[in-house]
Amino acid sequence: MTSQVRGIQLARLLGQWHALPGRRRSPDYAALAAAVRGLLADGRLALGVRLPAERELAEALRISRTTVTAAYRELRDSGHLASRRGAGSWTMLPGTHRVASTGLWTPLDDRDMIDLGVAALAAPPQLVAAARSAAEDLPRYLGGAGYHPTGIIELREAVAHAYTERGLPTSPEQIMVTNGTQHALDLVLRLALSPGGAVLVESPTYPNALAALSARRARITTHGLATDGAGWDADLLLGSIRQTRPKLAYLIPEFQNPTGHLMETELRERLVGVAHAAGTDLVIDESFVDLPLDGAPLPPPVAVFDRHSRVISIGGMSKPYWGGLRIGWIRASAPQVQRLAAARVGVDMASPVLDQLVAVHLLAEAASIVTARRAQLVAQRDALVGALADRLPDWRVAVPRGGVTLWAELDGPISSALARAAEEVGVRLAPGPRFGLDGTLERFLRLPFTLPAADLVEAVGRLAAVRYDLDRAGRPQWREPTVIA
Repeated sequence: MTSQVRGIQLARLLGQWHALPGRRRSPDYAALAAAVRGLLADGRLALGVRLPAERELAEALRISRTTVTAAYRELRDSGHLASRRGAGSWTMLPGTHRVASTGLWTPLDDRDMIDLGVAALAAPPQLVAAARSAAEDLPRYLGGAGYHPTGIIELREAVAHAYTERGLPTSPEQIMVTNGTQHALDLVLRLALSPGGAVLVESPTYPNALAALSARRARITTHGLATDGAGWDADLLLGSIRQTRPKLAYLIPEFQNPTGHLMETELRERLVGVAHAAGTDLVIDESFVDLPLDGAPLPPPVAVFDRHSRVISIGGMSKPYWGGLRIGWIRASAPQVQRLAAARVGVDMASPVLDQLVAVHLLAEAASIVTARRAQLVAQRDALVGALADRLPDWRVAVPRGGVTLWAELDGPISSALARAAEEVGVRLAPGPRFGLDGTLERFLRLPFTLPAADLVEAVGRLAAVRYDLDRAGRPQWREPTVIA
């Protein structure tokens, strides 16, 4: 069944649509159509959603029905709206768009972009040799069916050893291999969260985690993070768990995505105790744990303080190694791992054996690979911070101690407008509202430093020019939007 957005809901999403860039050169209907395209561009309005009737939207916006009719006609002409008499109008994308490998909807004739929408590194040089070694190891697995629901033993042993080295004794029976960290989260939600269950998340947080929670129809509450300092307000976070008693809390304590914050040891210990008292399970995303950039020792894993199987840790190869290697894992109690394996049958049977063998060889060289990654990221982070200070000095940036992203506070609530305009100059951005629930965070922008330094400096130069243009008379043309699907 097609979902529908009511007039008052769309009006709230549109916000101050008259104030969008280019407004002074555009009639009302064109500004309204552009605002709807903007909602599609940053993912706040989904594809296939039926829009309100023209009269209903006109009443909600307090404008004439003629204006809404003209706006809908323009959206149909640009390929962003389909209408059928008696059935209504629903959102779509022009036929010249496709889904790219990044998960973004992009024009088929899309030119070379500096893509700052994806926070992931290119593959390390050791990957090819690891793949060759994995292929040589493969024959010993070919005599069986190839299904290993919890993962091949070599990889589970390697992951368990890494946890033990971090001060968290772990056996292979406590590890389940998945097809990436997102798959790990999906499996945990299938096991631990009933549809409509309450979940606490940080704000801002990882957009794909919000998508997974929405797919489970979770009731999401948020804990706001500061833009600088410690990030988590301990009293507010723990108070939220005590008061709302959510079934799950999804947190990223190591170099939080997107802010880069690192949770202190004391809060980790208190968090586990409060979660146990409230009956809340903690899903701890450790995607960035291998990427501290300042040389300081990391706090112990959150699960170190767990005595009641309340903490489920998830991680993977995507951030320190390569996103194209779809290998992740779950660390939990052995009984929980067995239940996860049973739940997995409804999703897939097992992870690819060859990919797992590649991961084994990469983890064997973790010391050299990750050390090189950290040095690379430090240089790219510093280049990005320097370029922002030089070209966009009014933006506030707290330099993260690790991870791969900066969370920039802009000089105005322009994130979505900036992202749309940046497409025109060959820069793809993930605007702030993508990292929240309700269309807020327009003053913020996530900027990953995973590209070469020269590309980052060039991107900032283009953004500075676009930012200047937003304050001028306006931009008469709109580029076809890129929608994060």
